[in-house]
Amino acid sequence: MKPLKDLAGQTTVYGLPSIVGRSLSYLLVPLYTYTFATGEYGKITYIYAYISFINIILTYGMETSLFNFSRLEENKKKVYSTILLSVSASSAFFLIVFYLFRQPIANFALIGNHPEYITWLALILCSDAVSAIVFAKLRQLNKARIFAIIKTLNILIYISCNLFFILLCPAVCKNPDGFLSPFIHAVYNPSIGIGYILISNIIASLLTLLMLSPFMVMAGFEFDSALWKRILPYAMPLIVAGLAGMVNETLDRVLLQYLLPAEVHWQQGGIYSACYKLSIIITMFVQAFKYAAEPYFFANAHEKDFHKTYADIVKYFVIGCLFISLGTLANLSWLKHFVGPAYWSGIKIVPILLLANVCLGVFYTLSIWYKLIHKTIYGAILTFFGAAITIALNVYWIPKIGYMGSAWATLICYAACMIACYLWSRKYFPVKFDLTRIGIYFALSLILYFLSVRIVLDSKLLSLIVNNSLILIFVAVVFFMEKPTFALLDELKIKRKDESENCK
Repeated sequence: MKPLKDLAGQTTVYGLPSIVGRSLSYLLVPLYTYTFATGEYGKITYIYAYISFINIILTYGMETSLFNFSRLEENKKKVYSTILLSVSASSAFFLIVFYLFRQPIANFALIGNHPEYITWLALILCSDAVSAIVFAKLRQLNKARIFAIIKTLNILIYISCNLFFILLCPAVCKNPDGFLSPFIHAVYNPSIGIGYILISNIIASLLTLLMLSPFMVMAGFEFDSALWKRILPYAMPLIVAGLAGMVNETLDRVLLQYLLPAEVHWQQGGIYSACYKLSIIITMFVQAFKYAAEPYFFANAHEKDFHKTYADIVKYFVIGCLFISLGTLANLSWLKHFVGPAYWSGIKIVPILLLANVCLGVFYTLSIWYKLIHKTIYGAILTFFGAAITIALNVYWIPKIGYMGSAWATLICYAACMIACYLWSRKYFPVKFDLTRIGIYFALSLILYFLSVRIVLDSKLLSLIVNNSLILIFVAVVFFMEKPTFALLDELKIKRKDESENCK
């Protein structure tokens, strides 16, 4: 019970700033979708898709390498210093190259009339890459409170800047006689428009880097080239795996721009990206769990009962994902108002993407096996397998059915990767998962969802009540099936308490 409690606690602590922050930033979605046209919003989400890819390159597997080599090396400070100096130097080189060649890069990225976006993008990426290593060190040191505070401040700064540039400044400009007008006119240019999303990100990223600077100085300036040469072979496959994984996550936003007619591609991308945000709750849960799980698994892999604990973690993780997905679908009739009415035509992709993200979360949880046995190349092969599916299905379906093709490709990709990862793990890291119960919970969730779709009522309020009541069926079934496990855990807890008192 204690390992599960520890992981749950760490998931809460590490995930809280992510959950709260993303919940707050989720409130920016209506700001964007009610303020900007679908095409403009599609453009900014397309830029952020590129940011996701380049971020993988700039961190090049060094976060996971920090966890692994800190476990293996006695001099943990040297490991941290070597990795931090490596990422800092490569990021500085990247920034210079992107600044010098900003116009050709902008032309290639279909935003040739905005070369300044490339410079802004590079600033965001470089500061975030260095910050990622420092955040990883905080996780490795279990500095959860500091991690949470800085992450939360980063998000609050980003949100504040968005509200300032997109909401307050245009409102003040409409009243030139206001007392804030001189200041606003000095810092605000209406022609930048949606570019202020990137500017807000720059401000937040640079201030976050400043807040992390004490922990950067603590690393020192010791670069061990011999250690670095040992780290790179471990990290390189993680880059490939990360890029292939990002293909699965965000390439669809890029391909929508290249495979659809010019008159609709920005609009389709905007609708798809906005409706993707409606699956944000499951994404937050998966991200929070991933933050806590990776260092936890590395730290506890040597424990005698690790395989049993790991199997239980996967089962309860699936239960959590399915519960959140059902809750989202049950309330979709009012959640859709978080995006502007111009984007509602894409609501039909939400159930597909929720199930896709459940499969992705399970894949993340299963993928720890190849990292623990130092076979990160297997992760690259798995994600390449998924990337091939993503590319093939998107290229085939996007010209035919637009963003619906991207949604179905995402689901098929993540489901295939999840199944392949499980089957492969049985050879090198066999774990006895409770597949029967996991399968029952998956099937029950699908049945309840299709039942809610079939129940059509005139009253929206009554529909919400009925849909949310169906979730109680899922909770009741889970409680009934897991009750013996809960009872056993309580008995063990009482037994340990008695043993502890006897020792006294």
